[in-house]
Formats: sequence, structure tokens, C-alpha cells
Amino acid sequence: MLLAIPALAQDPKLPARRSGLEHAPLQTLQLDEIRPADTAKVFSLQDLADLVFANHPIVKQAALLSDEARSQVVQARGGFDPKLGSDFHRKQFGGTDYYNNWHNELKVPLWPGGIDLKATYDRYAGTYVNPENRTPLNGLAGVGISVPLGAGLLIDARRSTLRQAKALQAAAEADRVKQINEVWLQAAKDYWNWYYSFQQNQLIREGVALADRRFQATARRAQIGDQAPIDSVEAQITVQDRQVQGAQLLVELQNARLVLSNHLWNKDGQPVELPTYAAPQTPARDTVTRAEYQRLAEQAASNHPTLLKLSAKNVQLGIEERYRREMLKPKINVSGTLITQGNFYQSEVPSYYGLGLDNHKVAVDFAFPLFLRAERGKLQYARIQLKENALEQQQSQRTIGTQVNTVYNTLKAYQYQLALQAQTIKNQRILLLAELAKFELGESTIFLINARESKLIELRIKQESLRSSYEKARAELYYYAGTRSVSQI
Repeated sequence: MLLAIPALAQDPKLPARRSGLEHAPLQTLQLDEIRPADTAKVFSLQDLADLVFANHPIVKQAALLSDEARSQVVQARGGFDPKLGSDFHRKQFGGTDYYNNWHNELKVPLWPGGIDLKATYDRYAGTYVNPENRTPLNGLAGVGISVPLGAGLLIDARRSTLRQAKALQAAAEADRVKQINEVWLQAAKDYWNWYYSFQQNQLIREGVALADRRFQATARRAQIGDQAPIDSVEAQITVQDRQVQGAQLLVELQNARLVLSNHLWNKDGQPVELPTYAAPQTPARDTVTRAEYQRLAEQAASNHPTLLKLSAKNVQLGIEERYRREMLKPKINVSGTLITQGNFYQSEVPSYYGLGLDNHKVAVDFAFPLFLRAERGKLQYARIQLKENALEQQQSQRTIGTQVNTVYNTLKAYQYQLALQAQTIKNQRILLLAELAKFELGESTIFLINARESKLIELRIKQESLRSSYEKARAELYYYAGTRSVSQI
């Protein structure tokens, strides 16, 4: 509606002179830099960042990765939880008490050496109880220890699981940062696409206003006989052509606004849309300095999420490889238990039933696979994974460094192009003013004026395209460095 400025074609016949028709100027605007929008209507890049980091579903989903990793650590710690167990079996048949078997055990795993502390109470009574298991009527209490002297002494399954879970917690945090960075990169690109569409729309609206003003001036000059009526037809064609362009650019602006709205969510998790009156911020005229580039390059080499994840994975695989080497050893478990009668707290119990070295149980378990094929295969697989991860680290390190350098070179090229484009626009504006002056002297035509002005509009649109591309490249530079171009709230 704003672009559809009414403009009616003039009758090419020379109109009769009328009184009160003054000499009308052909142009009053020069397509200068677009003035900043009302600050109350500006939707800045930081405003977008505040909403994205606070409410975007994928950002919230990424936060769950850290929670998931912490839950895995808690689960692995369960391998060191004390365990209390009890079982009771009784059989009575034909008036005979076959057996009453009651076994109780408290097992406390310890971190060093894979040691288990045990406290037991057993009561086995009845006619047909195995003599070696029979206990006094009050039962037997015991305190013992179990130690693996072979496989499992330096590292066992539960210690390996816990250490790997802690290592993968760092990998999950790196994954979280990477996902958030990806969301922000796309949001920043969509923001600057919206900026470009907005500026295109502004420029073509100004172009329509200029063309219509020229058409009105030409028509008035034709009415007073200062200009040929056919010139008004030429002027009106320019108005209509720019109106067509404006209609297309308005659709592109609406679509760009909708695409940007994909990143906007409120605190209740409901999607919201960018208001039609919102305007983008003016791009900062600052450039990425060499010092900033060096800082980002160092950030990419040391703290890039991809490299941090691979480093954490390398630690995890190293723990797995160490555990698999441990499993090549023979399994030798030694356990001992000091036992006493269940009523050991009573003073009348004879001393030779007390808790001492003379009353004990000892066990030794030994096992060793003769070919160790399963253990050797698992160890070989763990070492292959370590090598694969090391190679991936090398390639990722170089790829990330190359990406940072490439985007920085692109930014420098855009800086040079923007400087040239500003000078070209300045020269084109001089040509347009000169063409207007020549027209006043009768040495130019409406066609040439329109051509000069259309070229100026084209150059201004190209300038905004370069600015948009520069800002998107800036966002890419920070992304490839493993960080973000705005602060996170």
C-alpha cells in the first residue's frame, strides 16, 4: 500500500497553458545514507540474542546434554554403593525340620584396589543342613575383606565406568556449547538477511517517491509548455517499474521477517512473531582487527567445542584401553573373614569362639582364559579407537584453523569492497547531480536522469548487500572460533 503511489499517465497532446503552474524541480532527494530508525522500534542483534539464549527450544534441549552426562556420572557412582542383602530358606516335611537357612551380608566397595569390605551373619540349622554350613543356634557373625590380586587390582569395571562417565561429562558440555553456537549462527544470518531485505525495501520506496516526484514535475512542465508531453510517459514508466520492484521486495521483506521469527519464543515456550513495525539496527562501522583475529585463532586452537569434545573422548578411550590391558591379567581374588558366634556380645561366650585369627574363613579364586581371544580383541579395538580419535583431532585442528583464516580473509575482502562501493556511490551521486544540471540547460533527457538514478539505487542496494554479507561473515568467524559474536545472558 505504501509503495502504490498513484500516478496517471499524461495525454501526450500538448496541454493548454494554465495560470498558477510554477516551474517544478525534478528531484529533491539524493538517496543519502538511510537514517537510523526510531530507537523504540529497533530490534537489535542483542535483543535477538537475549530471546534465543533464554527461550529457544534447541538451546534448552542442549542444556539437557549436561544434565544427561551428570546423570550418567551418578549412575556410575552406583557401583560404589554399599549393598545390604538377606535371604531365608526353610523346609519342613513330615514333622521333620529339614533346614532353616538365613544368610545376611553388608558389602561396602572401596575405591583403592577394587577391595570389598563385608560384614555377614549366617544361621544354618536343621536336620539335613550340610555339616560344613551348620552354625551354632545363635548363628555366626563375620567381618571380612575381598581383594583382587590379579585383574582388577589397578582398575576394575566400576572404576573404569566412573572415570569414563566423568570424561564424557566434559564431552557433553562441549556438545552443548556447539549446539548453542550453531543455533546462534543461523539466527544471526537470518537477522542480517532481514536487515538486507529491510534496506532494499527502504531504498526502493525512496526510489518510487523520487520517480513519482519527477513524473509530477514533468507533467506540470508539460502543461506550461516547458517540456514535451512524451517525457511524462517516460517518467511514469519509471514510477511503474519501481512500483513492481517494490511489490516484489515487500514480499521478500515479509518472508525474511517470518524466517527470523522462527528463532523467537517467549518464556512460556510459545512462538512469537517479529512486529511489522520493527526495524533492524544499523551495522557497526567497526572492523575485526588483527588483534581480535589473533585472539579468535587462539580460542579456536585451545577451546573450540569440537576439539574439547575430541580431547574428552581421548581421555575416555584411554581409560577404556587401560582397563582392557588390566583384563589380560589372571583373575586372582583372595578373601578372608573373621567369624564369631552371633551372641559374641555376651560375656559367657567362651573366648575361643571370639573374633580372632583362630576363627576365620579364607578363599582363593583363580581363573585365566588360555587364549585370551576376547580380552585381546577388546584391547585391540580400544587401541584402534584411540588412533582414530587422534587422527580426527589432527584433521579437526587443521580444518578449524583453515576456516578461521578463510573467513577472516573474506572479511578483509568485504572491507575493501565496502570502501570502494562508498566511493563509487559518491561518484554516481555526482553524475546524477550533473545530469540534472544539464537537463535544466536542455542538454539531457529524462531517460538519462532515470538511468543515473536507477544506477545509484542499484549501487546503494549493492552496498547494503555487502554490509549484510560482512556481518554474516563476522558471525561465521566467531562460530568457527568456537564462540559467539554477542554475549550470552
